[in-house]
Amino acid sequence: MKVLLVDDTKTERLIISSFLEKMGHDVVTAENGKLAVALYHDEKPDLVLMDVIMPEMDGHEAARRMRHDENIWVPIMFLSGRVEPDDIFAGIEAGGDDYLTKPVDFRILEAKMVSMQRIAKMRRKLIDVSNELEIVNSELKKQANIDGLTGLANRRYLDKYLRVEIARSIRNKHQLAVILCDVDHFKKYNDTFGHLKGDDCLKAVAGALQSVCKRASDLVARYGGEEFAVVLPDTNIDEALKLAQAMCNAVSAMKYEHPESEHKVVTISLGVYSDEPDRTHDSVYMLEKADAALYKAKESGRNKVQVN
Repeated sequence: MKVLLVDDTKTERLIISSFLEKMGHDVVTAENGKLAVALYHDEKPDLVLMDVIMPEMDGHEAARRMRHDENIWVPIMFLSGRVEPDDIFAGIEAGGDDYLTKPVDFRILEAKMVSMQRIAKMRRKLIDVSNELEIVNSELKKQANIDGLTGLANRRYLDKYLRVEIARSIRNKHQLAVILCDVDHFKKYNDTFGHLKGDDCLKAVAGALQSVCKRASDLVARYGGEEFAVVLPDTNIDEALKLAQAMCNAVSAMKYEHPESEHKVVTISLGVYSDEPDRTHDSVYMLEKADAALYKAKESGRNKVQVN
């Protein structure tokens, strides 16, 4: 174990640390409570052995400060010659877990160290399990917001993100743009090449759309099926149209063969809407406006951008 030994008497520190080191423990020493608190956070010990009466900061105050961070729990054992019931109660109330009477009986110290080592092993196991659970939970949250095929944000996250950005735009009086796009004649593409190739096509389109959006605040999401949505905070209509045209060009430039399309390659149609939202605007309203523009693009020949 790593032990933080805190005592203002140099002789006590030397004797106890020597004994602990012979038992195989790694010992870090401090001469007062103030230094002990700093070492506690830096060294991350498995056990604190601490005197009560010390200059600058006593053991009780040091324990209270160590216990202030509720995400970290390490056993604290007080060393003291004051062992009246009120003294022991005050130590436990300050955050201590055990008491060892001074002068130290090394047989008792050895027994307590064996017990504390068992606690330290269990504590490390619990920390490992907690870290694993945190990683798993983080991954689950991530998966809940990501489309499994394309790796883009999914519809659930799109709706949440758009609501947040509408509220932000209203507060800051900024414009907000939404683009909806659809892969042209995608059903015919699936009928010609099969669903596996269709999945590959959607992943390629997703990559092309993502490559055009450079800002961290721009969100590209899979809206559903062969449809994609893009949310562009603080973006006016001219900027959104320019970005939409770049997306249209990026997809056609892939030159994915599509014999059943009038353009003979995979293309997309895009509808663009930009406005400074007010309290009457919600995510449904914004998406419907972009969808109406997308319908115009598809009706007027596809592989183009239309605005609403």
